[in-house]
Amino acid sequence: MDNSTWVWLISIAITALFFLGVPIFLIIGLWVVGISIVIDFTLANVGVTLYEGLNFYGLLALPLFILTGDFIKAAGIAQRLSDFAYSILGWLRGGLAMSALGACGLFAAISGSNSATTATIGSIMHPEMTKGGYDKHFAAATVAAGGTVGIIIPPSIIFIVYGFLMNLSISDLFMGGLLPGILMVFAMQLACYLVCKKKGWGELIKFDLKHSIRKGGQAYLGFTAIFIVIFGIYGGIFSPTEAAGVTAGFCLLSGIFITKGISIKNIPNILLRSGQITGLLAPLIAVSIVMQQILSLLGARAYITEIISALGGYYAILLACMLLVFITGTFLETLPDVIILAPILAPIAASIGIDPIHFAVIFLVGDAIGFITPPYGLNLYVASGITGIPYFRIVRHTWPYFISLMIAWFIIAFWPTLTTALLFHEGAGIFQLYKP
Repeated sequence: MDNSTWVWLISIAITALFFLGVPIFLIIGLWVVGISIVIDFTLANVGVTLYEGLNFYGLLALPLFILTGDFIKAAGIAQRLSDFAYSILGWLRGGLAMSALGACGLFAAISGSNSATTATIGSIMHPEMTKGGYDKHFAAATVAAGGTVGIIIPPSIIFIVYGFLMNLSISDLFMGGLLPGILMVFAMQLACYLVCKKKGWGELIKFDLKHSIRKGGQAYLGFTAIFIVIFGIYGGIFSPTEAAGVTAGFCLLSGIFITKGISIKNIPNILLRSGQITGLLAPLIAVSIVMQQILSLLGARAYITEIISALGGYYAILLACMLLVFITGTFLETLPDVIILAPILAPIAASIGIDPIHFAVIFLVGDAIGFITPPYGLNLYVASGITGIPYFRIVRHTWPYFISLMIAWFIIAFWPTLTTALLFHEGAGIFQLYKP
């Protein structure tokens, strides 16, 4: 058999293993080794690429933001953010569910992770929503959908990886995701309000400005952490990596000395959990970079580029890129999807004049929608795990959020200013204000 036949057979076998539930790291690793042998890609090169793939200072932000999310939860800061959001929105029909979505946005502005956002806010808000008269399946769908903004609202762990791969400013990526992330939250809250109003779900509370101010004051640690991340990076005080370190240290000290939610003896357990998550992500990044190289040698990049470029026209190419991102996002975890697909699609987008930061946001928003879209739907699995509700019973209640996110995605894609308004690089953002 020729090499192309072997490549197809190996790919089909690996795909079968994927559907059998084999971990994605092993899937990619086995594919890399198998194809390397077939095409005579020296395995020594694999080892070098694995090392070089992780030998990047900016990736230090990855474990630090993961650690920050764990400190926030342990310190009770996430609970205070949720309470504040409810004090603002509780007077509306569906206010508790809307506050869960708002809390997801606030938590995402510190943690940078979709699964951490879903797990943390879900464990806090799902029991509250159930007790408050909401359908338990809808409540689970709400926290799953809310977690999608975890990789869009800065700081985003995936933005760090994207910036590393595509040689883009991580600070610009963070700022580019801020307004689109807020739009996603508002879109989901609107969908939530309409559903809850129709169903009559949720208990109403009287809006009390003094109460809201008091709850906001109690949540000051969360807002301080958000300030450190956003304004520290945006103001040029910190690099994203430094901001991650400072924020993690702040949340740790706050949990020990202010909220008293973190004890010295619990720190090793928190560090261990964060280390376990990092230990899963880091090898995946490394092996996916090797996969990217092999795909390039096989001509996959050139093939996809040729097909999409042949469509001709700005909107046709943009829509084709979005469709490909959405499809792959429903089957693959975000990290391998970014590592494999972004280096192929980003140059195509740049060739038709799409700002690289804008395309990065388009890419990741489309990918984020895959978190609540079968057959993968990572956030649905997380929500199922913390609530005990079967996966497919949650899926049925995600459609309002799916539609709202799709609408938000198209607004983001076809209104570039929403992404570029806060950027500082020449020709974008605030520079547009000073054009003669």
